[in-house]
Amino acid sequence: MKVKTSMQNFILYPRPQSQTEGRLVTARRAYNCQLGRAGRRPFKREGDGATPIGSWRTLYVLYRGDRLARPHTRLPIKMINTQDGWCDEPLDRNYNRPVQLPYTNSAENLWRDDHAYDLIVVLDYNLSRRSLNKGSAIFMHLAHDDQRPTAGCLAFEQHDLRQILQQMEPGSVVNIP
Repeated sequence: MKVKTSMQNFILYPRPQSQTEGRLVTARRAYNCQLGRAGRRPFKREGDGATPIGSWRTLYVLYRGDRLARPHTRLPIKMINTQDGWCDEPLDRNYNRPVQLPYTNSAENLWRDDHAYDLIVVLDYNLSRRSLNKGSAIFMHLAHDDQRPTAGCLAFEQHDLRQILQQMEPGSVVNIP
């Protein structure tokens, strides 16, 4: 998917010394982030732990209102609740879509005990045009306290992700070369 370059694009640069760390560059500054445990890959598969290479539109924001104040952004925002999930079963008709829990097939719970999903930016990876087994739930979210790699997402410190969100608007694109 080719995307025109503009001021609303965000570019991720991998760190040369680590396949699981990167820096997201915006018009204002660069922000450290964690990548998937398998690094970046052009051909992602469900469960491979890779961050997909490509250009992905930012769609909307999800957040835990019981833990965080509403983020400042021009992207659409939705508060998540205990029943919110994300289907990760490739053969399900709701694959890579939000679902309500309990769900009959495999689905990730967005209401987690850790803080990783307290703030989520949903990326248009395998979402608008879904392909079976190409990967699901590729988000920008909060980093774990121990800074471990993700399962394929981009993870940031809360302060940094909030600053990034202030710069985003509908149509913003995250480029992962």
